[in-house]
Amino acid sequence: MAMAMALSCCALSPVVMVASSHRLSFSLSLSRFKPSSSVSPSRHAHRSFTGIRASNSSSSSPPSSPEVYRGVYGPWSVDSADVREVVLYRAGLVTAATTFVAAASTALLPDDNAVKSLIQSLYDPLFVIGAGGLGASLFLIHIYVTPIKRTLQALWAVGVLGSLGIAVNFAAPVNQGLVEFVLNNPPAIWAVGPLFASLTGLVFKEGLCYGKLEAAALFFVIPSVLLGRLSGLMDDEVQLGLLAAWMALFAVFASRKFTQPIKDDIGDKSVFMFNALPEDAKQALLQQLQEQQAPQQEGRVD
Repeated sequence: MAMAMALSCCALSPVVMVASSHRLSFSLSLSRFKPSSSVSPSRHAHRSFTGIRASNSSSSSPPSSPEVYRGVYGPWSVDSADVREVVLYRAGLVTAATTFVAAASTALLPDDNAVKSLIQSLYDPLFVIGAGGLGASLFLIHIYVTPIKRTLQALWAVGVLGSLGIAVNFAAPVNQGLVEFVLNNPPAIWAVGPLFASLTGLVFKEGLCYGKLEAAALFFVIPSVLLGRLSGLMDDEVQLGLLAAWMALFAVFASRKFTQPIKDDIGDKSVFMFNALPEDAKQALLQQLQEQQAPQQEGRVD
């Protein structure tokens, strides 16, 4: 899983390695390579490399003059749809982080605290909202290797279904909420755990691609807390300390997402557009790249 994530962030598929190794310096439009009607392309497939408006790298509003970036398969720029997707992706992370920190804060509050009682009564709504925010982010996340993205989404879905099963079949019959039941019955973590596994995969991707220390730390803290609770082998004080670290790291991670340029969360859009093409169009495009590269290679030999 870790190796696959590394490939995803660096776009090191065989085709990409071949194309990028020749230092492509050309202007290219994929608008004439239309996906066939039998293919269900991603939302990137119908965007041309030409005439796309770019967004300011530190703002969510498209500027008056577009900024063009060089991609593996040609130049690309950011349009309003890209900005909207990135903002919603980050908003989903903020939602997940906010609800988690709010719910987990009860572990740090005294038993007779009125705020703690209020939050405990809202455990399940907070869980639903947080899971929804995470699901939205996993739907919008940009990962070059599609199977990795689908795996994270599948983990999220399994976790949601497991949570629903616990709530209906186990928590409701004993008049407990889902979160309360899981806290009192650690084996139930097996059912909701895949949802947190999807979060762990997301922060791994963020830490690997952008070098975010808080994301890298979350990659170890999240499973440590869950496995410690599940096994019962971890001291309560250690669990509480790791939980506090999870809360702080998650809050920093989500808030820092809005300090990144919009284009960072998009990646190389030319790769997504290439992947969305049917095979015949991909081959035609690769042939065109080779033909354009040939004169450059001859010039270097001379």
